[in-house]
Amino acid sequence: MTLQNLSLWDVGLAALLIVVNGAVSVALKLDLERKLAWAAVRTVAQLLAIGYVLAWVFAYDRWYVVLPLMIVMTLIAGFAGAGRGSRTYAGQRADSIASIWASAWLVAAIGLFAVIRIRPWYEPQYAIPILGMILGNTLTGVSLGIERMTEELTARRDRVDMALALGATRWEAAQGPARQAVRAGMIPTLNAMAVVGVVSLPGMMTGQVLAGQSPLQAVRYQIVIMFLIAAASALGTVGAVLLTYRRLFSPEHRFLASRLVERASGRS
Repeated sequence: MTLQNLSLWDVGLAALLIVVNGAVSVALKLDLERKLAWAAVRTVAQLLAIGYVLAWVFAYDRWYVVLPLMIVMTLIAGFAGAGRGSRTYAGQRADSIASIWASAWLVAAIGLFAVIRIRPWYEPQYAIPILGMILGNTLTGVSLGIERMTEELTARRDRVDMALALGATRWEAAQGPARQAVRAGMIPTLNAMAVVGVVSLPGMMTGQVLAGQSPLQAVRYQIVIMFLIAAASALGTVGAVLLTYRRLFSPEHRFLASRLVERASGRS
């Protein structure tokens, strides 16, 4: 079995399907036509750009080329993880970057060194796609966790202040919102795991099958990736929620609600 190459004409034909989205927007008066067009343009431009970058990285195959790309990917994920929600606080980006970096790189290292055991560790064919998949899912968990934490604390401010006034510690006052935030961050991954292989075929597995890999071998890789993603998402969400908690509660057990501010542009 050989991979069927796609021409630019084939890609262009598939791109015409975005017209379906535009037609739905027009028919239902959603006013999303410009956003759909811009999203389609960005999709093409970003994927073409990363395609050329990866081709260059694969050709050089050196750690000092692969490592900077992995760092840039992580920083972009960290910034994206802090861009969600209607409220923010000073240090949110740093918390997002730290939680995503620590969890994603730790889990990716376990996957590359202990499970897949690639040599050398910076083999771009494995290191970049695996880290990318982990980062993409971890940033979702982190962003949802931070957003839910700030929203829950805002909604429960009276109860949080009352608990602190009655002698509760800062963690006793914050643990309810923290649990809700961690749950919110983990749900997308749990939902994906519940239907994988039954409702949807993941991208990595599909790509390997299309490339001629044995379906059973592709399934094994996908199982590994799903567990790596689940672990990184859980660790990243917990880390982000705890960092948010430390930012918004003082060591003297006071809720620093004044640090929560509305975003200038509203919900992103």
